[in-house]
Amino acid sequence: MATVTEKIKILCADRNMSVEELAAGAGITVEQVRRICESDRIPSLASLIKIARALGVRLGTFLDDSEEAGPVLNRRNETQGAVTFTSHQTSSNSHMDFISLAASKAGRNMEPFLIYIQPGNGNECCSTHEGEEFLFVLEGSIRVQYGSEQYILQQGDSIYYDSIVNHLVTANDTTGAKILAVVYSPA
Repeated sequence: MATVTEKIKILCADRNMSVEELAAGAGITVEQVRRICESDRIPSLASLIKIARALGVRLGTFLDDSEEAGPVLNRRNETQGAVTFTSHQTSSNSHMDFISLAASKAGRNMEPFLIYIQPGNGNECCSTHEGEEFLFVLEGSIRVQYGSEQYILQQGDSIYYDSIVNHLVTANDTTGAKILAVVYSPA
């Protein structure tokens, strides 16, 4: 399977799109696009959504392993590899590990993830992108910075918001957290 950055490069080549055109279409800097394309790490989720939109593809295009037309089933005893999105603004690693729950579903419009949030690392900038997000806390406690408001969510709590507003999700304590997240991003 091609990596996320390889898929970005292939899609740009197929469209004869330069780095400058991709940056302009995605609303990020040329330097950020170059950093993404030269890295073997997956860019931040917000950046990936903006790049998908600029390329005219759905977010899942970058995360797909295969193309299943029918339902995708995940069993609790089956292990799945985690994906760590990184910040496009710095060279540091992210504080969240994502496990896609529908990577093999073709044509999906939502991205369901299990996310493990590491304690003490969420010092990056808030993200913003088109779409909506739903978060449900499975374990631990999280802090959601949403615009100028801050929300503390405990196990069993959920939040649904427009992701065009600046937002940042971090662990609320030193034990980390596990959440179910569903991200919708219009194509």
